[in-house]
Order: sequence, then structure tokens, then C-alpha cells
Amino acid sequence: MSYHLRQRGREHIILERRRVAERWRSERWDSLRFQLPNSWLELPGKPYAGTDPNGFTHHSDVVRFIVDYASEIAAPLRTGVEVTSLSIDEGDDYSLETTDGQINARHVVIATGPFQRPMIPDYSRAVPSSVYQTDATHYRNPAELPPGAVLIVGSGNSGCQIADELLRSGRRVFLAIRRHTRAPRRYRGKDVIWWYENLGRFDVNVDTFPGRRYPPTSIMTGVDGGYDLDPRRLGCAGASLIGRVLGINAGTLALADDAEQLLAAADQSYAAFIEAADTLAATPAMCSELEQKQVPVPLPALTVDDKRTLNLRQENIRTIIWANGYGFSFDWVQLPIFDAQGAPVQQRGVTPCPGIYFLGLHWMHTFRSAILPFVGRDASYLADHIDQLALCAARTSID
Repeated sequence: MSYHLRQRGREHIILERRRVAERWRSERWDSLRFQLPNSWLELPGKPYAGTDPNGFTHHSDVVRFIVDYASEIAAPLRTGVEVTSLSIDEGDDYSLETTDGQINARHVVIATGPFQRPMIPDYSRAVPSSVYQTDATHYRNPAELPPGAVLIVGSGNSGCQIADELLRSGRRVFLAIRRHTRAPRRYRGKDVIWWYENLGRFDVNVDTFPGRRYPPTSIMTGVDGGYDLDPRRLGCAGASLIGRVLGINAGTLALADDAEQLLAAADQSYAAFIEAADTLAATPAMCSELEQKQVPVPLPALTVDDKRTLNLRQENIRTIIWANGYGFSFDWVQLPIFDAQGAPVQQRGVTPCPGIYFLGLHWMHTFRSAILPFVGRDASYLADHIDQLALCAARTSID
């Protein structure tokens, strides 16, 4: 956002409550790697310049990349300044109460990230005190967990990657799965991200989904050069797959009987991906660039536990890791720009309050909106909108 505002000569400041790239510094587990190939590690005006374009860099390198970027574009940063309230001022400006005093601004871009608050269900309070509970933002490595089995609630990217690491360390793992999709890390010599780009998956508009209910993201990992990862493969590797957790009473979890159904739906998404990729590969423009059609290697037969309850003590489950998604944290915004569920009301970042914007939300406009190398497109759009709004205001003032 700062890059594009500077390109247009717009005075601005960036308020950061902690340090630059804080979430990449302190909310990532030790082994996490950038999930896109390194060639996609870029921002506006800063293309990838490394020597390993097909590798997957460690998350600490992403921190350095963002810190260097802030310096290179001379971003007007004020770190260690938290915004505690955003409200409308008496005039045309907005008032921001911060830990460093009050600031008034005509335009405000809320760019606090797509994943703000781990969603930990209320019933977690009923978990016995003998069971250690944490979430994906606080998990670091298997050695830091108490001995015994681990229950991971949630089968998105975080849940599956943590489950994979724990299995490799020799832990017994229970994985409570939810709706997800499957796709190969590589197919016909190309990474899944290349396929998403060329199949147009990144450009699908959120408004094309009924009720803006977007599909789950395919699971991927960059560890060990990147490989296929999903709940079915984890089940074949030894994880006990169970249905969604519905609640807990006296140390026993109540489970939904939906694991088989969720896995079957993910299998269909995998088959649909292969079909779409092969159709694209058959076009004259692509046939010379891609490897020959691959026959997917069938996974071993998997028996899913259809139990409706799970007793933590009997299974020696000593740790629960909550990885079932994230919620918004906008209590500090005192403006009418949220729906009944607390989600931002916006159209490609533009809200009903003139001059108030969001940037970097998950599926804010397209799948690209919350992905590091693509967020600049929405930032450019918002910078243009700010320019137009400021121009209109200037004309009105002259008139």
C-alpha cells in the first residue's frame, strides 16, 4: 500500500503495533517454509532475485524480505504504535486513538492481515486441566509438547502440516478433519501454484460464489522441497482421522460422523483438478511445455474411524492443538462497516464509509487478495480509489 501511495505522491504513515512482519516473526512454527515457490516471493517493485526459484524458503527469510522491502521503499513506519480505536471525527476526517496519541486522517487502510485471531471454541474450557492446549500460532515444535498423543482439531494448511511433523517425530496423532480440498504439489512437471495461475483459479471473483461462501484452499507444504499433503495421506501415514469435534463432557469428545464424507468430497476435488490440468495441457500452447500425462499413484486403502466419541484419557491424549481457522479482531473499529457476523462489508477493499478501506483479507476480492506476491494488485486499486476520492473532494471544495 505504501509503495503505491508513494508512486502517486500521497502523504501517508504506517502504524505497526509491534515490529515489521511481526506475525512472520512470532506466530510461525520452527520448521514452516514459504508455501509458494521462491520465485513468487516478490512485492511491487521488488521481484524475486534469489538463486533457487523452485525452492521453498524458511519463514525467517520472508521476514528479512519484508524488512528489506520496507527499507528499500522508505516506508514511513511508526513501529510499536497500536491503534486502540478508529472512529469518525466531527469533520470529514477519521480519528485514530493510538498508544502514541491521537491521529486524524482523511483515509485509513486497515491492513491487519487475513488471519488475526485463532478460533478456539468455547467448549475448550471443559477440557481437563491435565491436557495441554495450544493453537497454530503458538505451536513451535514436537519437543515442546508434553509426552503422549496429540489431537489436532482442523485439517487446513496449519493442521495438516503440524500433524505431518508430529507423525514424523514418532507421535501418535488424532486429526479431526473438516471441509478441505486436495491437489498434487506438482503435476506434469509444474508446481500447483503454476497450475492455479494458468487455470485462472487465482482470478475467480468472490462475488461469483453464492453468499460469498468461497471454497477451502488446497493443502500444501514447502518442507523438504514440497510434497503432497492432505488428510487422506496423513491417515495412510498413521494418523487417526476422526470427524468434527462437537463438544466435550467429562473428558470425552463428541464427534460428528462425517469423516468419510469429507474425504470423499476432497477426492472429488482432486479428480477435478487433474481433469482441468489435463484439459489445459492438451491445448497447443501448452502441450510442448508440459511433461506427459501422469497416472496418479493410488493411495493405500484407508479405514476411517467412525467413532462418535473420543475419551482423552483412554487414548492418552495429552495435547490439543486448535487449528480450525481464524476469526476477525476488529473490536477497535467503531464504524458501521461490519455485518451481523462481524465480517467486513467491502467490495475489493472499499467500505461503505468513504475513505475507509481493507487490504489483505482472505478472499477479499479474489484468491490472490491474501497472498503475499499478489496483494499489490488490490493495493494499487485502492490507491487509485483514494486518488479519485481526494480529487472529488478537491473539486467540491473549489466549487
